[in-house]
Amino acid sequence: MTSKAPFTVGLVQMRCSTDPAENLETAVARVREAAKRGAQVVCLPELFRSQYFCQREDVAFFDLAEPIPGPSTERLGPLAKELKVVIIASLFEKRAPGLYHNTVVVLDADGSNRGLYRKMHIPDDPLFYEKFYFTPGDLGFKSFETAHGRLGTLICWDQWYPEGARLTALTGADILFYPTAIGWHPQEKAEHGVAQASAWQTMQRSHAIANGLFVAAVNRVGHEGPASGGIEFWGGSFVSDPFGVLLGEASRTEEELLIVLCDPRRTEEVRRNWPFLRDRRIDAYAPLTRRMLDE
Repeated sequence: MTSKAPFTVGLVQMRCSTDPAENLETAVARVREAAKRGAQVVCLPELFRSQYFCQREDVAFFDLAEPIPGPSTERLGPLAKELKVVIIASLFEKRAPGLYHNTVVVLDADGSNRGLYRKMHIPDDPLFYEKFYFTPGDLGFKSFETAHGRLGTLICWDQWYPEGARLTALTGADILFYPTAIGWHPQEKAEHGVAQASAWQTMQRSHAIANGLFVAAVNRVGHEGPASGGIEFWGGSFVSDPFGVLLGEASRTEEELLIVLCDPRRTEEVRRNWPFLRDRRIDAYAPLTRRMLDE
């Protein structure tokens, strides 16, 4: 199948338990259900094999990491081949002793590993202490040719950076996937929750518009961490078309499979009428590689 053929996306919005084996089997069951409902590309949320451990700095959590290939790909690769679907899986990668990444692996519909994307932007915020765990990615921004389209993959905090979306789009991606683990600090939700979730969705829809391609974000749901604090993951997984139109949106609180048809002919239509890529001034953008334009 060429990248110009329509393809159906399945986003797995799920709760994550404290048992990695249980989470893997939940993911397998959801992938099977998504395939049964017609999904050809199935994306799992960020670090789906565990609860979001980055809420605190604890060296014991490095035991959650695994090599790639490893246990998760050994389970999901044959599943992709059996169901003839592409699976996008976000994993805690153990690259070498003491060297870890937040990594997406793309498993093609024949079960093969099409490649890795390692999270480039690593946050360090209250309850999101990722710099303690993850080395920034060193593979650059890329997309992967699969049986069901050319897929760009970024991860969570990457969502806020237009540079990452643009560079991935320029590799020829038909769609950008953002596996995510994002939520509210419960004590802040009443005052800031609506604005935070709105900004999150708006930013990613803007990537769809600016680049003229589909964008899919998949989040987890549920409260994780101490009852008096922790994070309430806000769900809201969605797919946007190349002009920012929402094609589907999941619940804020419930597990859900979001199944959406994406037709790359829409990309052609939008880019002909809104030719942002044509009108880029690539001769004038060199200063973007500087931290600030100091006088």
